[in-house]
Amino acid sequence: MSDHLQHPEHHDHGEDRWKHNGVRVIKGDQLDDNTAQTPGMYRQAAINHARVGAQKIWAGTVAIQPNAKTGVHHHGPLESVIFVVRGKARMRWGDRLEYVAEAGPGDFIFVPPFVPHQEINADPADVLECVLVRSDNEAVVVNITDVEPVEKPEEVYWVDPIHRHPG
Repeated sequence: MSDHLQHPEHHDHGEDRWKHNGVRVIKGDQLDDNTAQTPGMYRQAAINHARVGAQKIWAGTVAIQPNAKTGVHHHGPLESVIFVVRGKARMRWGDRLEYVAEAGPGDFIFVPPFVPHQEINADPADVLECVLVRSDNEAVVVNITDVEPVEKPEEVYWVDPIHRHPG
């Protein structure tokens, strides 16, 4: 390991270089809900540009009410990772949402760029809690209106500036 990595205080930027520009811990009770909110979905940002200066990543939590479902959409060039903390997630994807998979606590879901998909809380009784990580700070969502959702949003619409009402 180079000397400046082992001893950053010897670097040109001085002794306090990493004090305010180094590792940040965001406590779970200090997440930022100053993000798109709607009935059926509660999202909180932990890591983003505004909070910590992140340039290439967004991370936060989402709590999705029972039976909440998005319309069909994709996230452009972004990659997304969803970690299921509690509950039962169902993902549908493909040109006609012809593929389906479910995930439970401890499971990871990877959504590649440009993949048409629908996100669903598959449990009619319990909240789905997830951690979400995206490969950029921009909230890219392209709603696809010419594909009928396999599972139509019915009880609770997951609608916000990112996910539009499917009807």
